[in-house]
Amino acid sequence: MALRLGDIAPDFTAETTEGNINWHEYLGDGWGVLFSHPADYTPVCTTELGMAAKLKAEFEKRNVKMAAVSVDPLEDHKGWINDINETQGCTVNYPIIADPDKTVATAYDMIHPNADDKATVRSVFVIGPDKKLKLSITYPASTGRNFNEILRVIDSLQLTAKHKVATPVNWQDGEDCIVVPALSDEEAEKLFTKGIRKIKPYLRYTPQPNK
Repeated sequence: MALRLGDIAPDFTAETTEGNINWHEYLGDGWGVLFSHPADYTPVCTTELGMAAKLKAEFEKRNVKMAAVSVDPLEDHKGWINDINETQGCTVNYPIIADPDKTVATAYDMIHPNADDKATVRSVFVIGPDKKLKLSITYPASTGRNFNEILRVIDSLQLTAKHKVATPVNWQDGEDCIVVPALSDEEAEKLFTKGIRKIKPYLRYTPQPNK
């Protein structure tokens, strides 16, 4: 059965390029991103894992730990890392999970038989400190992911977890937010002291509350 938003993210213990990890212990009290790739030594995945390495500091700023996973064995991962570092001008600095028995892939529903019954699709899972699934995105094998978009979504998730706002289309950190409909005008005015901009009764903006 597919994972749904709000479900507890399955825990697992696995071999990785940085030693054995228990997933929930590895995440601790922070956030996590787990992303799958169809296979080692493939071109699109090489660019993706390189970009993830370059952006690791941005994820760390947000208290987010990353891990990649595929159904290839550990020795393949280790050899492929050399290619990633060479071609992408980076140093892979996060664990790549070896999942040859498909334990992780099955738990996270990463294998879609209509696409490929042996390889994982390009899935992204964002997991909160409560170990619940906050976001999932699935791409076809032919389309590389946008890791800046994953960071943007994490900014929104972390903001809206603490403040009674939502983020509008194309929102970027620092921009105005939308007041959630559950708040009355009176409640919103008390809560958001920087002011409310009312476009429609259901569409109200306020400056980002944590800036």
